[in-house]
Amino acid sequence: MRLQRSASSPVERVSGSLDLTHLEAAVRADLDEKFAARELALKNCRQIIQGSSKAIRALHRDDVTSADVLLEGVRSLIAEAEAPLAEHRDIYHAGFFYDAVKEYAEAELTKALVLGEPLPLPTDLGLHAVPYLKGLGEAVGEMRRRLLDQLRRGELDRAEATFSDMEIIHDLLAALDYPDGMTSGLRRTTDVARSLIERSRADLTTTIVQERLRAQLEDH
Repeated sequence: MRLQRSASSPVERVSGSLDLTHLEAAVRADLDEKFAARELALKNCRQIIQGSSKAIRALHRDDVTSADVLLEGVRSLIAEAEAPLAEHRDIYHAGFFYDAVKEYAEAELTKALVLGEPLPLPTDLGLHAVPYLKGLGEAVGEMRRRLLDQLRRGELDRAEATFSDMEIIHDLLAALDYPDGMTSGLRRTTDVARSLIERSRADLTTTIVQERLRAQLEDH
């Protein structure tokens, strides 16, 4: 049985008279908002990465004051980008934003390690677990650099403490055995950390043995 359309049925129109003006306005408003959020996030992400990198360099110079100023600026950039992204979670969880906040996490965690402070939790930094953990893994590389500086200065006790921190971090990351699809490649970050630790172990062992031989020669 075929239904009879009423004369006022909205599906009946004169050929070629379809008006999509309101539809275009609606989708453009949505997409313009998403585009603006994306562009702001991209701009801020570049500055977040640069600021975090500069903060880490300041920490290696033991210039904690400059690092704090830089990290405060980075936090403001993250907050500014996150506000419009609240309505566009697909962009929020896109790789470029996570990569930027990972650099921020690395800087904050490096600062805590350098100062010998407890590591902040992801919630303390306002971050999700994945970029936080990847930042923690990359902080191992910054600790290797610090360990080499300590070895050059003959600070063997400090170098051994730094090496211990590196091992503890790796043990945690290795214990988090989740699928890579969930952790965005954390396993590779963990593997890189392990290789850095093994190289650091060799450097530390060689320096300690050389120091012992030097001390024995001086005794004789």
